[in-house]
Amino acid sequence: MVELLSPAGNFEKLTMALTYGADAVYLAGKSYGMRAAAENFDLEELKSAVEFCHSQGKRLYVTCNTVVNNQELDKLPDFLQYIDSIGVDAVIVTDLGVLKMAGTYAPHTEKHISTQAGIMNYASANVMYDLGAKRVILARELTLNEISEIRANVPDDLELEVFIHGSMCVSYSGRCLLSNYMTGRDANRGQCAQPCRWKYALVEEKRPNEYYEIFEDESGGAYILNSKDLCMIEHIPELIQAGINSFKIEGRMKSSYYTAVITGAYRHAIDAYLSGIAIDPVWIEEVNKVSHRNYYTGFFFDKQPDGQYPNSSDYIREWEISAVVLNCTSENRAELSQRNRIAVGDEVELLAPHHKPVVFRIDSLTDESGQAISAAAHPLMKFFMELPFQAPSNSIIRKKK
Repeated sequence: MVELLSPAGNFEKLTMALTYGADAVYLAGKSYGMRAAAENFDLEELKSAVEFCHSQGKRLYVTCNTVVNNQELDKLPDFLQYIDSIGVDAVIVTDLGVLKMAGTYAPHTEKHISTQAGIMNYASANVMYDLGAKRVILARELTLNEISEIRANVPDDLELEVFIHGSMCVSYSGRCLLSNYMTGRDANRGQCAQPCRWKYALVEEKRPNEYYEIFEDESGGAYILNSKDLCMIEHIPELIQAGINSFKIEGRMKSSYYTAVITGAYRHAIDAYLSGIAIDPVWIEEVNKVSHRNYYTGFFFDKQPDGQYPNSSDYIREWEISAVVLNCTSENRAELSQRNRIAVGDEVELLAPHHKPVVFRIDSLTDESGQAISAAAHPLMKFFMELPFQAPSNSIIRKKK
C-alpha cells in the first residue's frame, strides 16, 4: 500500500486534503513545528483534527521537528503526552533527544524521522530503526537508485517516505543557517525568512551605494540561490518500484486550493498505476493550475540537477480559485462561497473530488435573497449558480487569469 500524505496548515486545508484523496495529513501544534508562520492547531483543534481524520479512516501526523533548545525541553513532555492521549498516529522528529523523549512520553505514537535529520544511507536508517523509528523521511538529495539500495538494506517494516511535490529549500534537506544569520529568524525553528528567494547584487568595496546585477548570460542570474519546485507527477511508477511507502506533498503554508488540486492530481496518478493503466494527461496538467515556480524532478534522476532558476523567484499564477461549493441540490443549483471576483459570462472550470475538470460558462448568478447579480466581488460572499452536475461540498470553481 502506498500512502499519499498531504499538508494541513489549518482545518480547511485538512478538509480539502482528505476530500481530494489524501490517506494521511501532517500538521503542527502551536510549538515545535517547522512552519511557525502557518496557522497551525491549538490543543483542542488538534484533538478535533484527530477525531475528524479517524472518522474518515485517515491518519494524522504531528510535526515536532524543530531543533529544540534547552528552554523548550521542560514543556515538551506535556505536549508529547497530550498527542499520545488523543490518538495522534505519528510524531515527526529531528532531534535525537526528542526521539528519546517521544519514546518515553508518547509510547503509543509512531516515531517518524524528519528529512531535517538528513538520512542519506541505510546505516543511518537502521540506527533510527533501532532507536524506535517506524519511518524515515529520506533526505531530498537522494537518487532513486540510492533509495532502492536503502530499501534493500533496511527491515521490511521500516517505512520510507519522500517528498514528491512542492517548494525546495536551497539546502534541500534543511539545517540552513542563512535566514538566522541575515535576519535573526531561525529556519531550524520554523521561522525561515527565505533569503534564498531574494534578488542579490554585487557591491564593490569603495562604491558602497552602487549595486551591480549578477548575470551569467542573457537569461539573468540575480536570483542565484532560488530553487525550482519539485514535481514528480509523471514518475509515480518509478517511485513505487523503488520501494517508497509514503509520498509527501510540501505546502502547509500554501492555500487550500493548492492542497486540493495537488492532492487530487497525485491521487489519480497513484490509482492509475495501481490499476495498471496510464495516467490521464488531464491530471498532469493539473499541477500547472496552482501557484508554482518552474518545475523539475529534483535529485531523483541526477546527482547534479539543473535545479536553480536565476531569473526570478516569482510564482507562476495563471489560474485562480473563484469560489468553493458549500452545498448543491439535486437540480445542480449550488450555494458557493466567493474567493475571487466571478461574473456572469465568465468561462470557468468546475473541479470536484474524484472528477475531471469540466469547463462551462456562467449564465446567471443570484445573491442570498434570490436577486440576480452581475458579479460576486466581495470576499467570502455567498451566492448561487447552476452547475454542470451535482457537485459535492468543497468542489472548486476556478478561472484563468
